Amino acid sequence: MAIVFFGTPLFAVASLKALIQAGEEISAVVTQPDKKKGRGHLLSHPPVKEFSVKNGLNVLQPEKINDAAFLNELSSIKPELIVAAAYGRILTEDILRLPALGCINVHASLLPKYRGAAPIARAIINGEKKTGITTMLMDKGLDTGDILLQKEIEIETDDTTETLSGKLSELGASLLLETISGIKDGSLKPQKQSGDATYAPSIKRKDGLINWAKTAAELYNFVRAMRPWPGAYCYLNREMIKLIRVNAIEGPGTPGRIEKAHGGEFIAGTGSGLLSIIELQPQNKQVMPAKAFLSGRNIKEGMYFT
Repeated sequence: MAIVFFGTPLFAVASLKALIQAGEEISAVVTQPDKKKGRGHLLSHPPVKEFSVKNGLNVLQPEKINDAAFLNELSSIKPELIVAAAYGRILTEDILRLPALGCINVHASLLPKYRGAAPIARAIINGEKKTGITTMLMDKGLDTGDILLQKEIEIETDDTTETLSGKLSELGASLLLETISGIKDGSLKPQKQSGDATYAPSIKRKDGLINWAKTAAELYNFVRAMRPWPGAYCYLNREMIKLIRVNAIEGPGTPGRIEKAHGGEFIAGTGSGLLSIIELQPQNKQVMPAKAFLSGRNIKEGMYFT
């Protein structure tokens, strides 16, 4: 069965790897264009491209998903099935109509909850206790297609977007193989999505700014959700600080005020409760324990994070 795979970030690599190991025919891999990164503006390849090149796969990187030349090339492949996992763009109807068996999406939420680009981070921000993977038949909407299979997973209290993404990536890979097996033998019956839909818009760099008026519990979730990117950040004496590891603890405090900065403890007030800072990263420096940060700076109680 000729399969064209659409995917871009590390999350998608496990699904592509699973297809290869299962002996599926990968006719082409479509991923987003290379991007310039870092101070040197060097071109960076998407993880899916790096994996595909190492495995000798045909890689396509259209600048625009509706580019005529790309559509012609895709049509000439005559895919029987298209599989998408975190590609990053909505497939056009022209693409959706190509494969006889349809287009499958591996989505990192229990649809219809958290439709959109950032379901993992948004689930952590909202303090969800569980999430999961949905395989679905794609349509022209945003994650609105019929559900094929779902499997849930618990969100651990110390999960970050990075750790949870790794778990969901592997879960998605196994569920994808199960889905394809069901399609081949005709045992899968697509089901309409039911229940109230929620949305998970993409995370932008500016979204990492900490709002100290939030409760300590909310900020604990927020810090975890912003790892590894863009990082939960704030400012102290005009220096940008990223909070890496924190704990929510009980106690009175004023939002953003440093309530304790001695004895190795670094504690700030929030809208309700206190935030104990365990690890942080000053701008242009390495991640360090709060104790090391305090020993190298004249931080006083009563100062404010902004």
